[in-house]
Amino acid sequence: MIYKNPVIRGFYPDPSVCEANGRFYLVTSSFQYFPGVPLFESTDLVNWKQIGHVLTRRSQLPLKGALSSAGIFAPTIRYNDGTFYMVTTNTTTGRNFYVTTNDISGSWSDPIEVEQDGIDPSLYFEDGKAYFMSNGSDDFGDYGITQCMIDIKTGRKLTKSRTIWHGSGGRYLESPHLYKIGDWYLLTAAEGGTEYGHMITCARSKSLWEGFEGCPQNPILTNRDLGGFQIQGVGHGDLVRKPQTGEWFFLHLGFRQIDQWLPFHHLGRETFLTPVSFEEDWPVCGDGTCHEQYEIQGEFSQQEQKVFTLKDRERWIYLREPELSRYELWGGTLRLTGCEETLDGKGSPTFTGIRQTDFCGELKCRISAENGEAGVTVYMDEDHRYDLALVNENGQTRAQLRLVIGDARYVRDSVPLSGNSAEISIKMNNFVYDFSVKEGDETYSFGFAHTRYVSTEVACGFTGAIFGLYAQAEGAKGEFSEFSVTYE
Repeated sequence: MIYKNPVIRGFYPDPSVCEANGRFYLVTSSFQYFPGVPLFESTDLVNWKQIGHVLTRRSQLPLKGALSSAGIFAPTIRYNDGTFYMVTTNTTTGRNFYVTTNDISGSWSDPIEVEQDGIDPSLYFEDGKAYFMSNGSDDFGDYGITQCMIDIKTGRKLTKSRTIWHGSGGRYLESPHLYKIGDWYLLTAAEGGTEYGHMITCARSKSLWEGFEGCPQNPILTNRDLGGFQIQGVGHGDLVRKPQTGEWFFLHLGFRQIDQWLPFHHLGRETFLTPVSFEEDWPVCGDGTCHEQYEIQGEFSQQEQKVFTLKDRERWIYLREPELSRYELWGGTLRLTGCEETLDGKGSPTFTGIRQTDFCGELKCRISAENGEAGVTVYMDEDHRYDLALVNENGQTRAQLRLVIGDARYVRDSVPLSGNSAEISIKMNNFVYDFSVKEGDETYSFGFAHTRYVSTEVACGFTGAIFGLYAQAEGAKGEFSEFSVTYE
């Protein structure tokens, strides 16, 4: 059967995967958004259903003051002896930690911290022992992929951290994962930076602690030299075996440019699937690059979600540490109460959003506003966004489009309305968002804005475009109904 990439579309980067009881479980980074670490389930590695989040309490996820693209980096999920482990870094606190659960559908423990620096932590289990690794400097000042043994119940280090591999020479050595395959310990990593030079590399040894030798074919997976190719930034992966067929795969990140010749991407880094074989005990990823589609064993039908509504609650997220009393969902209507925090700041405004998962489609929503501003924002970060809003002041409501592109902030158009409610529409394709507002029989066009100005290449950072519903100003009331995002 043929499947198409990406297998998880939109801003779901840094995937990590494990297999347990005949099913696969996958987590991705979440940065400054709450709840943290999206959790997916699959039976075939192609079709993934989000079943929740790992970090759902403030005790697990302190994000106060988190900068955009800070917060939770690169989680790893592992299953050992009946327990699931998710290990990650909160860059806002500077701590590496893991949480556990025996019920993948239930809640996870409070964080258990490990006194080791670096980011992109991972766990490896063998013979009742637990090993913790990350990138960074070891206890002897040597930089690379570092490893120590820990007490898995407390996180206490049982050995000093030691660097076990210095990489193949690429910058930003990160994303270590260790596996035992046959007689070899296989260590995979990412190098080159999570941009156009990204790549997956690997090394192996017959010892857990020394002698790791880089693969002669490094990098084993990269799209860094593919000009005129829409899929770019391929790297940061996790290796998994499909027990039913014995096939191996990398689940890894990549991104799709808006066009094969235009180097801008705004959907964020997404999750891709690439088949793997082994030659002379080294992993081989097809022709060394990631493609749009592959043919693999098994009977399945790839299902792509095309319509998103307010009912898809497992996919909706907030900024930093939300005050949930400001959000009320009644059937198909969401009521928001604004506060002093705005979209311009680094606090937690009244905002809830859903990731944009494809290029072409349309967002529709009916909005009512009272005592302030309520609207929809195409949000990359506080300095790169497009806000289509209703603003109610002194009993008069007007519709307006605000464009925020770095230091350039302006309202393009402002139209008085006869009431305080209207239907808004954002049509989208690879290159532009087209904005309009309808009140009764009258439709007001606000023109278009380019996707490139909310792309990673302009905004920088590690996230992707979010469609956010918001209310701002203390006591502002926003009511949102008939919300849908439909992709072609």
